[in-house]
Amino acid sequence: MINFNGNIQESSAVNIENNRAFLYGDAVFETLRVLNNKVLFLEDHYFRFMASMRIFRMEIPMNFTMEYFEEQILSLIQSGNNKSNAYRVRFSVCRKEGGFYLPKTNDVDFVITFLALDNDLYSIENTPYEVELFKDAYVTKQLFSTLKSNNKMVQITGSIFAHENGYENCLLLNDEKNVIEALQGNLFMKMNNTLITPPVSDGCLNGIMRKQILAIAKKIEGLEVVEKSISPFDLQKADELFITNVVKGIQPITKYRKKEFVVKTANDLLLRLNAQVRLS
Repeated sequence: MINFNGNIQESSAVNIENNRAFLYGDAVFETLRVLNNKVLFLEDHYFRFMASMRIFRMEIPMNFTMEYFEEQILSLIQSGNNKSNAYRVRFSVCRKEGGFYLPKTNDVDFVITFLALDNDLYSIENTPYEVELFKDAYVTKQLFSTLKSNNKMVQITGSIFAHENGYENCLLLNDEKNVIEALQGNLFMKMNNTLITPPVSDGCLNGIMRKQILAIAKKIEGLEVVEKSISPFDLQKADELFITNVVKGIQPITKYRKKEFVVKTANDLLLRLNAQVRLS
């Protein structure tokens, strides 16, 4: 089942040959985690979504309040015989059909889909997780790079490269050759007593989990938290590397080239993150 423009139905029945998301990537989306009928980090997701729509000059419907946003997600999950406590949800908005590069309207359609998750709370699997740089394409340092649009060819080709070469993930570079993020999450690097993540101005996604981890880490005594550029040479000097997103939470990197990393700060942050989720 899906939610298409507020209606729970089997499919959207959209004519793909006229759909602007298909033809031009004219769409934005949010990936969310729902736990026990509660949208985690709801306010952060909502305001990032509305900001993305404004930046891409989409018309925001008058009824698109935060309450409506939440209601449409939960009504879909509650519509069937869904027995899981945790879900991955994608809320997509695209401009209505018509026009070429210049659309005929800025009015939008939305579609919500979901998948059940195995674990209620965030967890870290004790398995190897090796990454490599993806150098076939670079992310430009500009506003659109920080948003979740349907233009994900870098992530798609990077995922294929990782799969073909036996890596779990790849790290992306911006046009200044600094490391900015992983294919599906923000990057954090622990070096001595400092936790570093690239600034959004470097072109990385303005991640919701990134925001949560920054806030949690700043409360840890003795840990300095810094947003600054990371070069590829910095990676091999790091003590820890990990990736964050709202579905997985925290994913430690165990190996990059010949360097292997400990998993310590990531475990501490995960405990604090789950404690925050339980209280929300």
